[in-house]
Amino acid sequence: MTSTLPSSPPFLSSSSAAALVAPSSPSRISLPHPADGGDDGAATQLLSVSWNQDYGCFAAATSSGFRIYNCEPFKETFRRDIRGGGFRIVEMLFRSNILALVGSEANSQYPPNRVLIWDDHQSRCIGEFSFRSQVRAVRMSRDRIVVVLEHKVYVYNFTDLKLLHQIETLANPRGLCCLSHHPNTSVLALPGLYRGQVRIEHFGLNLVKLVNAHDNHIACLTITMDGLLLATASTKGTLIRIFNTMDGTRLQEVRRGVDRAEIYGITLSQDVQWLAVSSGKGTVHIFSLRVRVGGEDSSTNSNPPQSPALLHQNSSTAVTALVSPSTSSNPSSSLSFMRGVLPKYFSSEWSFAQFRLPEETHFIAAFGSQNTVIVAGMDASFHRCQFDPVHGGEMLQQEYVRFLKTESRPK
Repeated sequence: MTSTLPSSPPFLSSSSAAALVAPSSPSRISLPHPADGGDDGAATQLLSVSWNQDYGCFAAATSSGFRIYNCEPFKETFRRDIRGGGFRIVEMLFRSNILALVGSEANSQYPPNRVLIWDDHQSRCIGEFSFRSQVRAVRMSRDRIVVVLEHKVYVYNFTDLKLLHQIETLANPRGLCCLSHHPNTSVLALPGLYRGQVRIEHFGLNLVKLVNAHDNHIACLTITMDGLLLATASTKGTLIRIFNTMDGTRLQEVRRGVDRAEIYGITLSQDVQWLAVSSGKGTVHIFSLRVRVGGEDSSTNSNPPQSPALLHQNSSTAVTALVSPSTSSNPSSSLSFMRGVLPKYFSSEWSFAQFRLPEETHFIAAFGSQNTVIVAGMDASFHRCQFDPVHGGEMLQQEYVRFLKTESRPK
């Protein structure tokens, strides 16, 4: 599904910290067709990698432009190369032709304080946001565009690009923010105003919930596609916690390790059975979840967005039986029976399956089909591995690709 944006979007009011600029003509930004040439991969620097909303594709932002890859089967689907600097952020909208682009610091034409809404089918910029400070992240759904600055988050309506919300946050240099993608719920998760706090906006219910998730600052967060569950990690990086976003109840806590680690990514499987965590320790951990979400299956529902009244009605129905326990397969200490007597460490749930990667390299992981995990790294590597859903343990690598190499160019 592709949202249609106006050819000449209106300006925002001067009271906003952002200005929306209507493109004067389709030539305002020109990204050549892949056949027109560009870097051969050897000199191209990878600036970021990011999944699309259903983890079927990922975008690679590079010093020369950007590239889009399909995950199953793995292939480069297209690339756009520009002169004078590349893009630091490329955000996809599912598999549509709409992209949000933020330039790198070396990009003199499109600096990092501007967001371009790019229609690749029409090969033109259809909207542009300018801010007073650097853009840290952009998130999109079928009805929202969210722009994250270090201390503020702006939420826009997709169809007319009007500003809907401005939300203050604690300093957020990582650009932490998650947006739900289910047609019957509209949920946003972002850092609150205090250390370790997460703010949950249920737009369809006009509900705001503040979750005190950790004692330390939030390092990573994610929500399910319907926004009903939240998973978080702190800058300490040892524990991952899962919460009910409706009432803030903590539902489960799992342990990545004992030593501090930087958490690069947390992902929940679409069936909410598994959780994947990648960190600077060079391991992707898979955990079995003891929580289950009631209501509709977001992975099979493809209805278009609905009115706020219907959102309210359906959201209420979907969470009537939000969580029910199920048997966890995560291993724990043999001394866990002494819970409450020994330190908390001994009662922790540890990872069910693991996959080893080079340490200190930034990797993001997601779930593929048939008990597989896909991993994309800032060393321009793509991995596909499989885990045993019954016995767990070390995962087996099925595929490995260096995706910036010339041979991955689409034919």
